[in-house]
Amino acid sequence: MFAIAEVRKSPEGINFDQVLSVSDELKERNPEILNVENVRAKGNISYDNGLYLLNYELTYLLQLPSSRSLEPVSLEQSQRVAEVFAEQTEWPSKDELADQDLLLVIEGSNIDLAESVIDNILLSIPLQVLTEEEKAAADLPAGDNWTVLTETQYQALKSEKKEASNPFAALDGLFDE
Repeated sequence: MFAIAEVRKSPEGINFDQVLSVSDELKERNPEILNVENVRAKGNISYDNGLYLLNYELTYLLQLPSSRSLEPVSLEQSQRVAEVFAEQTEWPSKDELADQDLLLVIEGSNIDLAESVIDNILLSIPLQVLTEEEKAAADLPAGDNWTVLTETQYQALKSEKKEASNPFAALDGLFDE
């Protein structure tokens, strides 16, 4: 947590390198998360012309269930985060940035790094999570009267059905000789 008064006093900004324990908060906000470890934020927070600039490198190990088999999958994640904050009193003068959702309002007198980290981890959770075996396997799950298809397989099947249902398909090859 950074006090905005301290940030404003530092012309070069405040450098930080923090290891955070946010696993419980993440699991509470997204029950699909099995575990989060080694959450580290390294960067700088500075003040410039009424705006507080938070820039950091976020690295962590995220464990999620596989999209297909629900087996635990560990993903090493790394991302750059850049956020811009403004105090409530500065908000009207920064309307253009606020309208584009580029500004976050500071509630109270602190900027909470842990809250920023949690939000950015939640925003970057992948939709498809597969184990190494599932990535390597060409076969997709199937059952009685159903099968999972890729987009290209689906388009090919769709075009085959369209050709087969064509009333002139029976005449195909009639004049080849």
